[in-house]
Amino acid sequence: MLPFFILLSIVLAGLFGGALYLYFQAREDRDGLEEELERFEGIKNLEEYTGQLKQQLQNAREVLPAFESLADLERHRLKLNSAIEQANKSNNEWLERIAAQQVVYESLVKMSSEVEDNLEMQRFGFYQTRYGFEDSERYKIEIKKIRDEQKSQVKNKTATQCAQEWVVEGSVQKGKKMIAEHSKLMLRAFNGECDAAISSVKYNNVDRMETRIQRAFDQLNKLGESKTLFITNGYLKAKFKELYLVHEHRDLLNAEKEEQRAIREQMREEERALREIEKAKQDAEREETAKTLALEKARLELASAHDAERVKLSELIEKLEADLQDALARKERAIARAQQTRSGHVYIISNIGVFGDDQVFKIGMTRRLEPLDRVRELGDASVPFPFDVHAMIYTEDAPKLENELHRAFAKKRLNFVNLRREFFRVSLDEIQAEVRKSYPTAEFVRIAEAEQYRRSNAIKEKLDEGFELSDVLATIPV
Repeated sequence: MLPFFILLSIVLAGLFGGALYLYFQAREDRDGLEEELERFEGIKNLEEYTGQLKQQLQNAREVLPAFESLADLERHRLKLNSAIEQANKSNNEWLERIAAQQVVYESLVKMSSEVEDNLEMQRFGFYQTRYGFEDSERYKIEIKKIRDEQKSQVKNKTATQCAQEWVVEGSVQKGKKMIAEHSKLMLRAFNGECDAAISSVKYNNVDRMETRIQRAFDQLNKLGESKTLFITNGYLKAKFKELYLVHEHRDLLNAEKEEQRAIREQMREEERALREIEKAKQDAEREETAKTLALEKARLELASAHDAERVKLSELIEKLEADLQDALARKERAIARAQQTRSGHVYIISNIGVFGDDQVFKIGMTRRLEPLDRVRELGDASVPFPFDVHAMIYTEDAPKLENELHRAFAKKRLNFVNLRREFFRVSLDEIQAEVRKSYPTAEFVRIAEAEQYRRSNAIKEKLDEGFELSDVLATIPV
């Protein structure tokens, strides 16, 4: 039995040892698995976290469009705020500019009527004369004729027309009476407007008066539409013709007045020249008489004089004879100038103080014995500075030379309407070249002295520098 128990013990011990081995092995495996489990725990958590992130990402993607729109709105709001701030800044700047320019604007508004008048004046320069009668009397006749024609149209009832026959209260006669009364009212209104326009017509507003008449015609005919009553085009044309005739008549009257003023001025100039010539002749005759008497007296004294006095008397006689010849020569010149009605001086003068330009010259003529007197008259109180003389050419046919120069520079006139205004925008070289075709020895002064103008500019410069006027004038010699 003993071996059985020993064998059993060995078997049990082996089993126990095996069990113990398996236990420790299992424990070791357990510890290793726990360590391995702990190592993979992070991966597990990561997978869960990744799943969570994926879920959050999906949720974010679902919500993101809304947030993107909000972000765009925010950026747009910020951009708008910036634009508003810039606009406010610009607005303030513009308000300041507007305030600064308000005075200028108001000034321009006040000048608008003047600008309109200037435009009318410019348009007048292109007015085409419709009748062009040579004298004002012919215009008076034509104006009377056109007014008589208008009266005839009114009398013959052709100034207005009605397109239909009206019946008032069953009566054709009453209808005719109604149309006649309305026609009378329309013509009275139209004639009043036309008379106001024609009486106001001037050289610079004929277009505006024409428009005024046309507007009255259109407005009154519009009012007459309800009764098919109209002012005729023939009556309108008659009013336009009267307007043009009156306009041209007044323009011609102004030209005639200007011509008459020029003729009177020329007559006064001729009278002054004749008075000067007559006075020079009389002075020469008086001097001739005085010198002749003195010469005769000296000769008588010489006959009875002593030797010592004869020398002095001989010298006196020689001087008296020379003076007598000079007086006779001046008398002859005066007589010749009186007989030669075309002799005189052609002058070339300028006034840079008035025109501000050294290319503007007046080319005129005078028959005065002292031509500079005429130049001084031209530079009287009507202009701020006297004229400067560039040439003074004597000729026996002064009108001819003057006309030749005027024709040569006809396109360079300053005034093309009044040809009596003898100012030309031309160089002195051109004038000199034209004059010397007939008068090669004519002398010219190249530079205008313009003393008062230049001294006035010098004074102005001192005043601009801050000097007192009294101090500046004190340094100027009288």
